Amino acid sequence: MNRLNTRILLYGLLFLIAFQPMQAELKKVGQTGYQFLKIDANARAAAMGGAVTLAGLGAENMFYNPAGLARQNMGMDVFSNHTQWLADISYITVGVSKQFSNLGTFGFSYQTADYGEIIGTQVAENEFGFIETGSVNVAASAIGIAYAKSLTDKFSLGGHMRYASQKLGENQVEGEKKSNETNGFVWDFGTIFYPNESSFRFGMSIRNFSQEMIYEQYSFELPITFTIGLAADVFDVLGISKNQTLLLALDAVHPRDYTERVHLGLEYGLNDMFFLRTGYKFNYDSEGFSLGGGVNISLGNLATHISYAMSEAGDFSPVNRISISANF
Repeated sequence: MNRLNTRILLYGLLFLIAFQPMQAELKKVGQTGYQFLKIDANARAAAMGGAVTLAGLGAENMFYNPAGLARQNMGMDVFSNHTQWLADISYITVGVSKQFSNLGTFGFSYQTADYGEIIGTQVAENEFGFIETGSVNVAASAIGIAYAKSLTDKFSLGGHMRYASQKLGENQVEGEKKSNETNGFVWDFGTIFYPNESSFRFGMSIRNFSQEMIYEQYSFELPITFTIGLAADVFDVLGISKNQTLLLALDAVHPRDYTERVHLGLEYGLNDMFFLRTGYKFNYDSEGFSLGGGVNISLGNLATHISYAMSEAGDFSPVNRISISANF
C-alpha cells in the first residue's frame, strides 16, 4: 500500500472512532420492525464485531455486503449458522453461493427465527386481570437470491433480494380471526473498491431497504441500515509476513432506528488454517465486546471451516454462535 492509502486507513480509523460519541445522545429506538434481520448471521462476522462489510468471505457476504460475492475465490460456498439468542430465542441462517466464471456469482439465502414457547393472555375481570389463551404461534423468516459481479479488477457491486415475513400469532376481534402476519420484499445493495494491488479496500452497503409493512391499520418501517467501511491485511501493508495475516476491518453504521455506530474487528490467521478473532461494537446498549476463532479442515477437494463466536449481551448471558462452511 502506498503512503496515501496508509494515511486514508489511519485517518479513517481515527475519524470513525471520534465520530461515534458525537452522535451518542440522539437515539431513535422503537421505530422499526423485523428486528431479526439485524442479527449477525455468521459466527465469524459476530466474532469480529459485525465489521465485515469489506471483510466477508463467500456466501456470508450476502448478509453484509453482497458485492463481496464477486470476489469469491472458490466455485461454490455453503454455510450454516446457529445463534442462541436471548430469552430462549434462536436463529438459523443458511447461505449458498456459486461463481459462474464471467457471468458473475449467484447466491441463495435463508433465515428463520425460533421464538420458543410464548403463552398468550387476554384481559379478564378476575384477581389476576387476565386469562391465558394458550400458545401463540410466532415466527419470522426470510428467503432470498443474490447476484454480484466485478465490473473491473478493482470495482465490484452486488444485490440481494429477500422475501421476508413475520407472524405475531392469531387473535379474535369481534368474532373474526386475525392472523397478524406481514410480508414483503427486502433489498440489499453494496459496492467494493480496491484502489491498488494491495489488500486495502473500501466500500458501502445498504441493507433492509423496503416499503412499509402494515399490521391492521398500523404501519412500520424495516431496519434499513447504511454502512461505509474499509479493511486491510495489516501484515500485507507492512510486508512483514507471508504465512500470517492480520485483517483489520472498520465499519461506520447509520441505522434508521438508532444513532450512528462503529464496528471494529480483527482477525489473525496462521497458515490459512487457524484463526483468532475479536471485535467491538461501539454505541450499543448491550452489545459490545466479542471474540471467537476458527479452523480450516481440508478433506480432499472439500475445504471445511468451523467458526465459533461469543458476544457480550449486557446484563444477560453471552450470545453463542457456531458456523460450519464448506467450499469446493
